[in-house]
Amino acid sequence: MKVNVHAVNFTVDRKLVDFIQERMDKLEKFYDKVVSSDVFLKVEKTSEKENKIVEIKIHVPGDDFMVKKQCKTFEEAIEVSAESLERLLIKRKEKIRTHI
Repeated sequence: MKVNVHAVNFTVDRKLVDFIQERMDKLEKFYDKVVSSDVFLKVEKTSEKENKIVEIKIHVPGDDFMVKKQCKTFEEAIEVSAESLERLLIKRKEKIRTHI
């Protein structure tokens, strides 16, 4: 799957990009028609510890799914987002199956 990583106002290191790619590739187990995904990484300027925001947009034929999570680390936010997307993709797959 093609994964586009967009870091807003900072540079992202290679290790994090590899982690994102690896985690996004796992989503193809749940729904194999995923075309691409856009991952937006943002750091919110607050006094709170949970200031890392991850937005993931996944493109599938006929639909787009968007998940936004805020956590202490980008890795945690990506993991939580990916779990949400897994549930969305499973629902999508089951919905398509019932129409066939």
